[in-house]
Amino acid sequence: MSKKHDIIWLQSVDSTNEEAKRHISDIDNLSVLSALEQTAGRGQRGNTWTSTPGENLMFSIVLKDPKISARDQFVLNEIASLAVVDFLSMHGISARIKWPNDIYVGSKKICGILIENSLHGSAISSSIIGIGLNINQRNFNVNLPNPTSMVLCRAEDSPLDIHRCLEEFMDIFTSLHDRFLSSACDLSPLRQRYLSSLWRLGEPSRFIDYTFLPGGHLDGPMNICTEKVHDTGIPSSDQTGNEFPGIIRGLSPTGNLLIEDLSTGLTREFGFKEIGYIL
Repeated sequence: MSKKHDIIWLQSVDSTNEEAKRHISDIDNLSVLSALEQTAGRGQRGNTWTSTPGENLMFSIVLKDPKISARDQFVLNEIASLAVVDFLSMHGISARIKWPNDIYVGSKKICGILIENSLHGSAISSSIIGIGLNINQRNFNVNLPNPTSMVLCRAEDSPLDIHRCLEEFMDIFTSLHDRFLSSACDLSPLRQRYLSSLWRLGEPSRFIDYTFLPGGHLDGPMNICTEKVHDTGIPSSDQTGNEFPGIIRGLSPTGNLLIEDLSTGLTREFGFKEIGYIL
């Protein structure tokens, strides 16, 4: 396969997002920093992202002047998440998006996304999209609640070439980027695709509400574990939110999650860190 993308491979870094921040003035638009090993990988809300060196993809995509407003920044989540879903589908793996930007195969997490934007006024001046995608790892830390990988999900048992996988992913990402980040583009098809891929959409579930906490959100992980089902390793005794039954009904124009509260019949809107899943 010919190399069509500007991909910089690194042996070991603390975090590809942090490395991109340190050198962002020297990195071209749509360049990719990928590492065989991360010593301090991060996920959403400061969670640690762990991975066996050389077995998975850990990379960051740099976008310069993506020409979107801060209000529309969820578009980046939609593009990145759908690119992962489409890449996995190309390899025969059916995946769904666990809002806002985890990727699940069944009840197991295969990918996490961390997007960090820099603002200039009301517009995004640059964005770093960090993605951790489990490719060939078979054995995981026992403290990780529900991980899986491509090699565990595919019918074929042979390992995948992570370099080729990244080239394939960037083909898909670039196509979505070019289509939906062009000027005066209709974003409604992108939103509809994201919604059609949303995990647990329309299914009765249980959630934890953190909006009543000081500051209006939980300063911690969105995924919550209970004594019944393990998720992030946080015991239920440490939870301080209000549990309620609900159904995900969709997204607000800015990408917040809309949940019908089955205890009240009202549809409620939640932003990042304001809602937890009970898996």
